[in-house]
Amino acid sequence: MVIGIRKKGINKYRELHAKAWPKVLKKIGDCNIRNYSIYLGQLRENKYYLFSYFEYIGDDFEADMAKMAADSTTQKWWSLCKPCQRPVETARKDEWWTEMEKVFHCD
Repeated sequence: MVIGIRKKGINKYRELHAKAWPKVLKKIGDCNIRNYSIYLGQLRENKYYLFSYFEYIGDDFEADMAKMAADSTTQKWWSLCKPCQRPVETARKDEWWTEMEKVFHCD
């Protein structure tokens, strides 16, 4: 997935994730997400983006994401992260992080 990040929010976002809350990390695991990484990149002058990758090992992605979204601790965490972010220009109205299509994989 991809989302923009505001240049002024980069340091705050790094600080938050350097000390990610244990309850948020537990909820991620409880929702069947493993091997989760977020990368920061600059693609154009003053345009920064976050790219996330994770492996989902559950049976019902939508239900697990709804469970995560309903968690009060996760909601507080997102309220701190959200001001740092900005949806990409091609995001749907109901979309924050934009999903990307996998076009290649090699083990």
